[in-house]
Amino acid sequence: MITPLDDDFQIDYNGLEHLVEWYLERGVDGLFTACMSSEIFFLNAAERRDMSRFIVKISNRRVPVIASGNLLNTPEEQIEEVKALADTGVDAVVLLTNRFVEENESDEEWKKQVDNLLTRTPNIPLGLYECPYPYKRLLSKQLLRWCASTERFGFMKDTCCDLPRMRERVEVLRGSNLKVFNASASTLLPSLEIGVDGYSGVMANFHPQLYVWLTRSWATSPEKAASLQNFLGLASLMEWQPYPVNAKYYLGLEGLEIKLNCRSRNTADFTLANRIEVQQLRALTNEYCRKYEVRI
Repeated sequence: MITPLDDDFQIDYNGLEHLVEWYLERGVDGLFTACMSSEIFFLNAAERRDMSRFIVKISNRRVPVIASGNLLNTPEEQIEEVKALADTGVDAVVLLTNRFVEENESDEEWKKQVDNLLTRTPNIPLGLYECPYPYKRLLSKQLLRWCASTERFGFMKDTCCDLPRMRERVEVLRGSNLKVFNASASTLLPSLEIGVDGYSGVMANFHPQLYVWLTRSWATSPEKAASLQNFLGLASLMEWQPYPVNAKYYLGLEGLEIKLNCRSRNTADFTLANRIEVQQLRALTNEYCRKYEVRI
């Protein structure tokens, strides 16, 4: 999810309520707030907590809601943040894999820090997110196997963008409760074919209904799925525009009263050419929605 901001750059809860309904009307299977798209590193802990509680309330259990919960610096702070987020009613608190140790530290140290958090936060359902900022920590198959063995993790946002590695992960996690969701639009269809469980990525802030169709219908309509994958893969180049400014612009075209304001990006970097490209993306999206008989 993105985070709508008002002209004072505070969370726009009216816009957020309408945004939740926009996602749900397009059939999404879950909501991931307090993520990179939400500008989490530019929101404080109280804002992330309050926003998560609000989304749980508005969504009213129609779909699961998850939120990132270990952004603070020390192990003790992260443990308290996980507990606070769990108290908001989210279905799982997602752990950023790069927040436990420095980039040059070992997997064993990572495991030690995570194990400490698990011990201190019993019974809280958890997820994993290979967040690319401030550095990307991809989990080894040994660590994934260990995470699955704890029976505490049910969700993983995979950002490796590497099909052989995804295949290996699917095999390692087969039969466990830990499900893998691909963040890469360009590799989505082949990743579904090798057993990845779904999509959790940036472009669901533009045309989530097309991802819903692909993840549910690829096996029964392979030719249509391949055609749609070609469009979605090319459309994902929008990520190279100033994001999430461009997503907020797209949502404005959808009729949502969401301003372009961002804490993480300068809206002045979003050029007239960028706007035209987003308009063209929306026109093509509507064509595909009609072709695939999904909600425009």
